[in-house]
Amino acid sequence: MMGVKLGPAGVPLSCKGRTIVEGMDDIIALGLETMEAQTVRLIQPQHFEQYWQAGVLANKAEFEMNIHGPYYSELLGNRVERGRSLAKIEATLQAARTINARHITLHTGHYGDFGRGTAANEQVANIFSSIVDRVGEIWHDDEDEFPVFPWIKDGTPSKIGIETSGRQELWGSLEEVIEVVNHVEGTIPVLNVAHIHARGHGRMKTSEDYGELFDMVRESIGTKEFYCHFSGVEHRTGNAMHYTQIKKSDLNFEPLAEFIVEDGGWLDITLISDSPLLEHDAMYMLQNIDKAKHKQLERKAREDRRRALAAQTGTSIEDLQRREEEMAKLRTQSKPEEKPAEEPKPEPAKEKKKPKKAPASKKKEEEDVFSFDEEDDDDLF
Repeated sequence: MMGVKLGPAGVPLSCKGRTIVEGMDDIIALGLETMEAQTVRLIQPQHFEQYWQAGVLANKAEFEMNIHGPYYSELLGNRVERGRSLAKIEATLQAARTINARHITLHTGHYGDFGRGTAANEQVANIFSSIVDRVGEIWHDDEDEFPVFPWIKDGTPSKIGIETSGRQELWGSLEEVIEVVNHVEGTIPVLNVAHIHARGHGRMKTSEDYGELFDMVRESIGTKEFYCHFSGVEHRTGNAMHYTQIKKSDLNFEPLAEFIVEDGGWLDITLISDSPLLEHDAMYMLQNIDKAKHKQLERKAREDRRRALAAQTGTSIEDLQRREEEMAKLRTQSKPEEKPAEEPKPEPAKEKKKPKKAPASKKKEEEDVFSFDEEDDDDLF
């Protein structure tokens, strides 16, 4: 198995501090290996102080940093809309170099006047080609010397990730993204599984579905490296409405975990948790992958035992497996049903004699003792 890296989209919810460096410390402590810094709206100049600190830590700890560009982008809009979007992306590219980001995830936006088709795809390809060129210029700016940033001098520029969109009116179906990535060197597809699931009306259900998805991308662009987002999703009529925690969605992670362990030995995959639970669902994904590995080991151990026994007894492996299944079935059928233990009947309560009425002189004292009852009613909820 090549490798799976998991991490949250942003600073963990459980992190007491809110800086990227503090978030990285918490992520590493959880046993996760990556994160995606969020610059989905605007980058302020004061953010760059923590960005270079994060870059130094990522380089020393061999921690994979990634970054997400502006959430609202209109690269297919008019000249003003496109210029405004590219200005925000420029700030993200500068931050990506400082933070030592391996991948920069970008959105395209609405189809605008282009509509679906070749014209829109060609325009998107031209824009992303210029973005890739700009990344190279920023990364290899000879006028800047950064002795504390060895990844800038010796490393390779960030890869531009084009994310699949979650709504029909937005450019970014899986097919559109693959077509553009095929034509623009330096770009990769960002497979947002929740978006693919939603646009496909709930299509990602089995490990075979994931096998088809990854095989399609590999055959189309010839890559073993994948960058993916995963979360639960609420969807209607082929559109993602909003992200949910994984357990509250019809998009289950277990089939993807099964595919990664059973058939994904060739994958080099980064999985980012987009869930509202961030690092908690990243840990949930990690646990599911570990469970899938455990099941695989158990199955292989059973197969090894069958082979050894078949060699000793001269029986075929298929016959041994059939006998095991028959014996397991017999054990299930012959197992007596356990009757629930009868609860002991409570002894009839002895009638207590009613106490005589307290003298009137004690009535006031009793009222004082229990006078807090009415106030407590307000505190219960």
